[in-house]
Amino acid sequence: QVQVVESGGGTVQAGESLRLSCAASERIASAGWFRQAPGKEREFVVVLKWSGAGTYFGDSVKGRFTISRDNAKNTLYLQMNNLKPEDTAVYYCAASKRGLITSTIRHPGSYEYWGQGTQVTVSS
Repeated sequence: QVQVVESGGGTVQAGESLRLSCAASERIASAGWFRQAPGKEREFVVVLKWSGAGTYFGDSVKGRFTISRDNAKNTLYLQMNNLKPEDTAVYYCAASKRGLITSTIRHPGSYEYWGQGTQVTVSS
């Protein structure tokens, strides 16, 4: 069972930045982030294929968020810049040991392992 642990959430003002981390207990094939605001469905943010085959961003974060990884630590980093109040949500790290195909990477059901979530609040 892969353990996934997020960290780095907090409260910032609009225009500021935050970096989230996601540490997996073992090597994984794909990992990324989803977010969920109160009363809304879980939204795809970004996913990275660990093999280097691709990185995919949700439309709402393109140009503002970047993703990177530390292979030695099995850790994923989400750098969030120019944050907006609508980015306020609980951010969940998701991971899979399966080789996901591109058509499925935006669906939460494609991921076997989830972190507990970390709150990001952006005030205006």
